[in-house]
Amino acid sequence: MNIFLTIKLVLKNLRARRGRTLLTILGITIGVAGVITIISLGDGAQSLILGQVTKLGSNLLSIVPGKEVENGPPVPGLIITSLTNGDADAIREIPQVSATDAYVRGSAVITWGNKSVDASFMGNDEEYPQVVNFTMEAGQYFNASESSGGANVIVLGYDISQELFGDTGVNPIGQVVKIKSSLQEKAGGVPLRVIGVISPRGSAFTQNQDKLVFLPLVIGQQQILGIHHLQGIFVKVDDAANIDSTVAAITATLKQRHHILDDVNIDFAVRNQVDAVKTLSTITNALSLFLVAMAAISLVVGGIGILNIMMVTVAERTREIGLRKAVGASRKAIRNQFLLEAILLTSLGGVIGIILGALFSYLIAQLMLYLKYDWLFSVSLKAILLSVSVSVLTGVIFGLSPAIRASKLDPIDALRYE
Repeated sequence: MNIFLTIKLVLKNLRARRGRTLLTILGITIGVAGVITIISLGDGAQSLILGQVTKLGSNLLSIVPGKEVENGPPVPGLIITSLTNGDADAIREIPQVSATDAYVRGSAVITWGNKSVDASFMGNDEEYPQVVNFTMEAGQYFNASESSGGANVIVLGYDISQELFGDTGVNPIGQVVKIKSSLQEKAGGVPLRVIGVISPRGSAFTQNQDKLVFLPLVIGQQQILGIHHLQGIFVKVDDAANIDSTVAAITATLKQRHHILDDVNIDFAVRNQVDAVKTLSTITNALSLFLVAMAAISLVVGGIGILNIMMVTVAERTREIGLRKAVGASRKAIRNQFLLEAILLTSLGGVIGIILGALFSYLIAQLMLYLKYDWLFSVSLKAILLSVSVSVLTGVIFGLSPAIRASKLDPIDALRYE
């Protein structure tokens, strides 16, 4: 039989059973949409992770007080004071270190006039812009003399600037705001002059960077928190190839300064951000594969549904098969007709699933962008090819048995079938 006549006959039979056809392709549609969406989410998560590294700075090391805990997080509320300003100065002398930023951080209320906003603050050095990648929306970051001298200046994150000054028409540069943390004893807060506003940065590792404000380290330590130790040190390495040697040099320097003779009593941890990203990427990939496997189960379920439907279809159309064979239709023609019917069902479900998967992926990407995450909307060619291949393969595998069964029917017995 001509292939076009076969397709015409198959489409006629599918239209005659619209309800059954829709229910048959539903399982395939759900499975393919799931595969497309999950692969797209995996690609978006990868782009998000890489975006966080770019946003916070490449070749970045983080030094935190306290020994690295392998069996769980540190005790909640435990304050470790092992890092000092002198440690940061010593690390700056290491040849491979291109920039260093010692910091403290906390939560505070920023007040200007009758407006108050909750914010996170960082007291840090003038080298922060060299360590972490960002650009200034207006003004400038504080310089070395302002940092070391403890000048009463502040740099606002974009969202904080908008919440305080966005609807007033007032230029924030030069305005005086007050900052007060819950730990601060001074009733009115510390007055600071705004010297800069940072361009929008979005979120990085669950923290909205636009809700941060930055002030000299001395101000953050002594006037806001009332402490003399550091909560961490960021280190920018001059080249990615030097990261391991820099970690070793930092470890040796701090062990010497802290009079530590063995690793058992070590009181700091040096974290490599590249390794952290690799770990996160591995977890993301493993989770994506697991979810794809779960979505593939629905494809198998849809295939079993097609098998059942095709078996029923063969039984219903036994007399038709007998009549066609009686007038000269070959086994091959009968087999191809039913096999083509199964493939068309799965292919149609695959196409609809691809469209729905792409739509779901787009909506999720828009939601993530609305939440200020650097989420990439992507429906990769590999996802489409995988979905199409699986759909057609499902039709062939689960449609072949009913098609062969139909082709082997004896025309005399088929014509007598009631």
